Amino acid sequence: MIGGGIVASFYRYSVVCGLVALTLTGCKTIAEKQAEDARKRAAPTPVVMKSTTGTPMGESAPLTPNGFPTFNAPLTAANVQISDPQALDIRKQLTAAGAAHKAGAITQAQYDAKVAEMRKLADSQQQTLSDIQK
Repeated sequence: MIGGGIVASFYRYSVVCGLVALTLTGCKTIAEKQAEDARKRAAPTPVVMKSTTGTPMGESAPLTPNGFPTFNAPLTAANVQISDPQALDIRKQLTAAGAAHKAGAITQAQYDAKVAEMRKLADSQQQTLSDIQK
């Protein structure tokens, strides 16, 4: 009888020690916990967009009659977008230039000039995009 009580007591003691060890493995120091809590509570870094018209961006936002901003206004593009007919026209021009080059109707210099023109257009659009993202 006495031996059975000692074994049961030992098992209980080992289970309690195991639970305490498992609990302590997830603990952090006070400084780590405070730093993590401060990161969670910190305000996000603001992103400031520059206005292209010179007026503050908040003034151009539509407001409801009681003065609160409304998000029901249609969204506008950051830059002028090309229309579908313009895109089809450019595609036709490029396809025609490629076909004429293959057929030998235009010289390599003319083809290279057309390709350089399109690359210049692409570079200017990329520059505009990087200006917008600043």
